[in-house]
Amino acid sequence: MNKNHYVAIMAGGIGSRFWPMSRTSYPKQFLDILNTGRTLIQATFDRFAGFIPKENIYVVTSTQYSDIVAEQLPELPLANILCEPARKNTAPCVAYISYKLRQLNPDANLICAPADHIILDAPVFKDICLQALDFTENIKGLLTLGIKPTYPNTGYGYIQYEQQAVSDNVFKVRTFTEKPDEDLAKTFLASGDFLWNAGIFVWQVKNIIAAFEKLLPEVHEVFDAEKKHFNTETENEAIARIYPQCVNISIDYAIMEKAENVYIIPSSFGWSDLGTWASAYDTLEKDYLENAVAGGNVLIIDATRNIIQADNDKLILLQGLDNFIVVDTKDVLLICQKDKEQEIKQYVAEVKRNKGEKYL
Repeated sequence: MNKNHYVAIMAGGIGSRFWPMSRTSYPKQFLDILNTGRTLIQATFDRFAGFIPKENIYVVTSTQYSDIVAEQLPELPLANILCEPARKNTAPCVAYISYKLRQLNPDANLICAPADHIILDAPVFKDICLQALDFTENIKGLLTLGIKPTYPNTGYGYIQYEQQAVSDNVFKVRTFTEKPDEDLAKTFLASGDFLWNAGIFVWQVKNIIAAFEKLLPEVHEVFDAEKKHFNTETENEAIARIYPQCVNISIDYAIMEKAENVYIIPSSFGWSDLGTWASAYDTLEKDYLENAVAGGNVLIIDATRNIIQADNDKLILLQGLDNFIVVDTKDVLLICQKDKEQEIKQYVAEVKRNKGEKYL
């Protein structure tokens, strides 16, 4: 394994679209949504530990989740759990690990990846990651992995790329487009030069820091001013000073959409961002009536195209429903039409207004 290869697993989100299974105190990245025997963050760690030195794997998460990370990933050195004192989206998260690694190893070549994605073909994923690291090691560029679209999904961002490769299966990025409507998504799919934005990035830390300096100077200045504290006993105090000064913005908006040296590798490795219950439905195996069941004690009678998530301790009998999400937890039962899943965040807000924080 290459000692200059690093991974930052981004694990600070609250996964509100997976309510009621995902809660603010214990969000989806720490859950076994698909009943595989490993939580999402554990599965992510397992994938990277196959080709990245374990001591070079970091998790960037909220301070309130540090104990959960330590419990679920005992193989991870405690010093590699980086705690954000506030949620400021992915740009400050990427800045934190990048400026820290620059002090530790100026030649660091870094993969930044979410903790809660599903990747079914780990060997292909490994090969593409190693190809990406090899590319960024030899060019002053920022690279992202794009997923070859299989249908006109309106919940993903899209990336358009040049058709002439700059290296083996590596292409220059032309444009980024946020979640399109269905007609535009169909146009993207038909054109053949658009990919889904997987939110997985690869770069040398010195190159992403140069991008911060040019494109997000206010964030660069606060991190650079505190650089002497990274990898010392005063790092947490420095981060506590830095984060209130950081803008709340994604790395996509802040850097990737503005930079000129952005490249992409078209990829197919069984990816899903597992952002909604419908994406979980797409990933799970179905019965002959197209029901997807995550739970070992569910009986289905004359019901079709549903996703059911339930604890094994309780018997769930489902009859007559078509195309519903059914999620049963110890204190909340959600029954929601699958085509209304994008509104679950609104339902959570309604619960908060009427019931307070108890069920969040």
